[in-house]
Amino acid sequence: MSKKTIKTDRAPAAIGPYSQAVISNGLLFTSGQLPIDPATGKIPDGSIEDKVHMVFKNLEAIAKEAGTNLDNAVKTTVFLADIGNFQAVNKVYAQYFKAPYPARSAFQVAALPLGADLEVEAIFQL
Repeated sequence: MSKKTIKTDRAPAAIGPYSQAVISNGLLFTSGQLPIDPATGKIPDGSIEDKVHMVFKNLEAIAKEAGTNLDNAVKTTVFLADIGNFQAVNKVYAQYFKAPYPARSAFQVAALPLGADLEVEAIFQL
């Protein structure tokens, strides 16, 4: 089994010992993306909707670097610091993904790195 790592400056650099994404067996696996602005390396102030847009722009940049796009997402996992933001996330999510939608799980978690409100990881078919 071979694997290839993906790295782009159009998405935030890893904040630990991991890759932005890995390609293996025709699939792209992204690491969880926080709402970090790749230009500043920081989570910008703003609404939960603004932060969700940032996360999906980061996922989109990684997918593009790997030669795919959000239309080829087959699975996403959404981690929320507050499940009360679920509907706000859905509203923005629907702007980035079209039917047939990827499979998805969503969880409230106790905390996320850097105090983020959400984190999303995805699997894409190449």
